[in-house]
Amino acid sequence: MYADIAVCLPLSRTFVYRIDEEVEVGCRVVVPFRKREVDGFVFALRNDAPKGIEVHPITKVMDRRPLVRSEIFELCKWIAEYYVSPIGEVLKGSLPPGITAKHIERGLKRGKSKSEANCPQPRGTGSDPDSSCLNPRPVLTPDQSRAFDAIRNARGFHPLLLHGVTGSGKTEIYMRAAEHYLAAGRTSLILVPEIGLTPQLTDRFSERFPGKTAVLHSSLTRRQRIDEWLRIHACEAPIVIGTRSAVFAPLENLGLIVVDEEHETSYKQEEVPRYNARDTAVMRAKLARAVAVLGSATPSMESFRNSESKKYEHVALTTRVEDRAMPNVEIVNMREEYAAEGRQVVFSRRLLQAVATRLERREQTMILLNRRGYAAFLLCRHCGFTFQCNACSVAMTYHRTIDKLLCHYCGLALRPPARCRDCNSEYIHYVGQGTERLEADLKQLFSDARIGRVDRDTMRHMRDFERVLGGFRKGEIDILVGTQMIAKGHDFPLVTLVGVIGADGPLSMPDFRAAERTFQLLTQVAGRSGRGDQPGEVVIQSYFPDHYTFQLAVTQRFEEFYARESRYRKAMFYPPFTALAGILVTDRDPTRAAALAREVGEFLDSIRSNAIRILGPAPAPLERLKRVHRHQLLIKSSSRAALHHMLGRLQGYIEEKKIGATRIIIDVDPISLL
Repeated sequence: MYADIAVCLPLSRTFVYRIDEEVEVGCRVVVPFRKREVDGFVFALRNDAPKGIEVHPITKVMDRRPLVRSEIFELCKWIAEYYVSPIGEVLKGSLPPGITAKHIERGLKRGKSKSEANCPQPRGTGSDPDSSCLNPRPVLTPDQSRAFDAIRNARGFHPLLLHGVTGSGKTEIYMRAAEHYLAAGRTSLILVPEIGLTPQLTDRFSERFPGKTAVLHSSLTRRQRIDEWLRIHACEAPIVIGTRSAVFAPLENLGLIVVDEEHETSYKQEEVPRYNARDTAVMRAKLARAVAVLGSATPSMESFRNSESKKYEHVALTTRVEDRAMPNVEIVNMREEYAAEGRQVVFSRRLLQAVATRLERREQTMILLNRRGYAAFLLCRHCGFTFQCNACSVAMTYHRTIDKLLCHYCGLALRPPARCRDCNSEYIHYVGQGTERLEADLKQLFSDARIGRVDRDTMRHMRDFERVLGGFRKGEIDILVGTQMIAKGHDFPLVTLVGVIGADGPLSMPDFRAAERTFQLLTQVAGRSGRGDQPGEVVIQSYFPDHYTFQLAVTQRFEEFYARESRYRKAMFYPPFTALAGILVTDRDPTRAAALAREVGEFLDSIRSNAIRILGPAPAPLERLKRVHRHQLLIKSSSRAALHHMLGRLQGYIEEKKIGATRIIIDVDPISLL
């Protein structure tokens, strides 16, 4: 017997090895490979070996039974093909880090074996709900009832875009749907984009389904992740809540997948394998013949296009629960503030007045600035020198709490200089502001207010999210300052004011999705206001208040934004009306990086069809990161098949020329073009 082995290396092909003991497809093995031993997965079994080559035996079989279930194995094969990723690395990424056969054995000893008694069995949709699901629940609105009916009446694979305004009760629909499928003997997977959203969602699901939920995300310790994975594998937790990697949760009899806040860019993994968990979830639902619900108040252009072309069913929730009004949104022209104050200010007079009013009423305020740190960069007022990272082509951000200049890309930390290192001038100026400065300024302006901050500097662990967001929900914090972490999914009934600082920033990014991301961020953060008994208000500060993104965010008219943005995307040949792939060429030497990029460009030009357009090569917007120089090509295609044919040829060329896989990165459906 022989086997095709997918080694856990950046190689697209499999390799043949001899089998001297019984093994199944999907089992992990250790094999000799180029003078060393590496891990791999049994990809296929075969009775013969290619002639004319020496076939080595497998060194060790790590699993007697495959940990990767057959449905997830097929999903990994699809990821490898669609995202042009090495199958061995995809399979490795589908399992929790550090899991071994001993963990499975210990699970068996604890009685956590996979059995017919444990695993949900399909019973048809007419069963009585489990007794644990009989807790009192709110009465559904007409919109919610229509959405729930659409989900529970679906048969087989059925993708559905749940397009509901903020506060329309999408989470209640998710729970009703999970309850329905649990009663039918099927499991549910609920994906969220941010770790910070898991405690709130987990609490609600755990209350509704005690003892039946499991959680998977990267803030768990390695041991906790393995334990939760074992519970799911043993069919002890039929409902799983998690972030991106939870798409591989080993659920059986899957009936429902929910992708909450489906528009969020954090669903795309930025390292190998570069999959999008949203689209992967839809494919997993297809393989399981399950319902896939993509929920958002601001759907991605791609998902809304799929609903427009009838690939997805579109279900709208147009009103908030309990007939609550949408918040009143106001745009403050910061050019007028500059003229009135005679200087640049962080907070407009209108926003400060609104914050003071909320403090008097004992109501809560959220203020968004999507930049962490204290000052955006340091500037020498004498010669104009800006302090940049030595390893990256970006300015370093000043963090006052630790009194350090930090690079947000490579992590380099330096003490801020007292003098300019170019001209030795002492006139060093701290330019711009981040969430740390906002917090400090607000403490000066409102000394009696209780102020919290949510950003990557303060939210190091899950307990930090639970402490700050939980305290805010209990009314222990008056003003919450944060980055985009506070903009989505949270439900704080006492918040009646949301302020947005620096709303123009994202529009200046060199990215065709800049307007879409700005509209989504503004609409989402505005939706945090007025979710309780009191009406909400939103104040957006902008230097370009007439930009259509801001005007449409005021009214939250998504369809109008989609129509306008679609005209631009069609004219410029961008998604969702074309297929897109990014090619990133890297090298520590700038000359070699440029030369290799030209070589790749010439190869692609030589195999290009009429359906393909190629932009570049050119230096990437962030030309150097972590001392590595970066050049970029973009491939646009009216035919996805033609695009994948070209990428497959490129992958073969890379391996034939023995170019290191880390030097040329293929990114299908890229989210970031920086």
